[in-house]
Amino acid sequence: MENIILEMRDITKRFPGVCALDHVNLKVKKNQIHALVGENGAGKSTLMNVLSGVWPFGTYEGKILFDGEECRFRDISDSEKKGIAIIHQELALIPELSIAENIFLGNERARRGVVDWNRTVKEAKKALEAVHLQEDPGMKIKNIGIGKQQLVEIAKALSRDISVLILDEPTAALNETDSENLLDLLLELKKEGITSILISHKLNEISAVADEITILRDGKTIETLDNRSDEVSEERIIKGMVGRKMSDRYPKRENTPGEICFEVKNWNVYHQRDAGRQVIRDVSFYVRKGEIVGFAGLMGAGRTELAMSIFGKAWGQKISGEIIKDGRRLKINNVSDAIDEGIVYVTEDRKEAGLILIDSIMHNISLPNLKSISENMIIDEGKEGRETRNYCRKLNVKASSVTQSTGNLSGGNQQKVVLAKWIMAGPDILILDEPTRGIDIGAKYEIYCIISRLAKEGKSILLISSELPEVLGMSDRIYVISEGRIAGELSKEEASQESVMKCIMRSNREE
Repeated sequence: MENIILEMRDITKRFPGVCALDHVNLKVKKNQIHALVGENGAGKSTLMNVLSGVWPFGTYEGKILFDGEECRFRDISDSEKKGIAIIHQELALIPELSIAENIFLGNERARRGVVDWNRTVKEAKKALEAVHLQEDPGMKIKNIGIGKQQLVEIAKALSRDISVLILDEPTAALNETDSENLLDLLLELKKEGITSILISHKLNEISAVADEITILRDGKTIETLDNRSDEVSEERIIKGMVGRKMSDRYPKRENTPGEICFEVKNWNVYHQRDAGRQVIRDVSFYVRKGEIVGFAGLMGAGRTELAMSIFGKAWGQKISGEIIKDGRRLKINNVSDAIDEGIVYVTEDRKEAGLILIDSIMHNISLPNLKSISENMIIDEGKEGRETRNYCRKLNVKASSVTQSTGNLSGGNQQKVVLAKWIMAGPDILILDEPTRGIDIGAKYEIYCIISRLAKEGKSILLISSELPEVLGMSDRIYVISEGRIAGELSKEEASQESVMKCIMRSNREE
């Protein structure tokens, strides 16, 4: 007999004009890691929000059975009482509070209404030990890295005596080492009797740890695969997710770049908060018209710092060096200067720095382009609507209208909005920092096609990505960055995962 801890039957959830979940079924077995995969907008997070009580009973149709008993959760506290905990992609920690205070927030260790701090610290240490985190419980959350913050969230969940742990894209913002540590922890928790439901776009991680994999597409259950007995491959999972076989992960490009149009020479940058710490050292590179140049390197190599410092000195201090465009030396002191010179930057963090999530698609796209839709300092709202609709069509942004709130879009469509606002600015140079982070394989391919089309139109692209296959698959030429220096330059023919790592290792030996 199947040892089922959780069953969701015929779950249907509607929003105005949209059926987000259409009779979805899910069975999760005890002491397993059950993966939930699908494209952005497939309904994964909505389904988990129904399970955890974010969307309460009465706002959806269908049944939730936990240990064979029907549950009608009115809020998150109801699901937590049953032993269900959810960790969202955007961590719910308070930066100014300590690790211990965050772990027991809303679940305080108190006696007669007064917090028992000795007990709080003691139990916080025990919770941290359970996730292999050796940090002072009194340290503020803002002073630890994102990987450790993710572990604090899990420690917080474990402090509530849970039996089912839901993790929504837990490794999206983590480097490779932190990701491996977190996945190892899930395997340990499985041995201790904790069932995990893992939502992730990283199919290699899913294949490595999941016992079963449920695929959602367009709000419907496609199939559940047994990762231990079925012949499960990434190609099969992708076919289930997108509804077709994807033989090519990257669009085919026959590209002949033009002349050199953008150069950075002897670029030096010091840390934004530490004037004595040099982050970028004597970096020089160039880009041709219509060329995609990749920047590869390990986490912390300085790629984002380099990109942001070039984009109007948006990051760093004591910046020196030359920026030359079309043979002309530029004088760029701020972001507005960079935009005026045809240089734009797509941030790695679209939610925090790339978009105003509570505002409309139209306003997000038009914000850096107000001059082009205004006359005598007055915005032509008709032109604003026409222009933004045009760019939404070009980039295939899936939304009810341009007045829809950007925060209600899927990750892939949010990323398209970020691209649309900068493409509307008419740039010559696009710096793309992690342009496909946190989006599914189908949406990634669409973004790749947009990037390829921009290059074909003669735009120059600087592509930064932590996914080395992405850099290799999309770039005409690659610069390898290590410890804030250029460690090597590779042609498309020379570039491989091995050659990139050789550049990094050689550079480290020379330091």
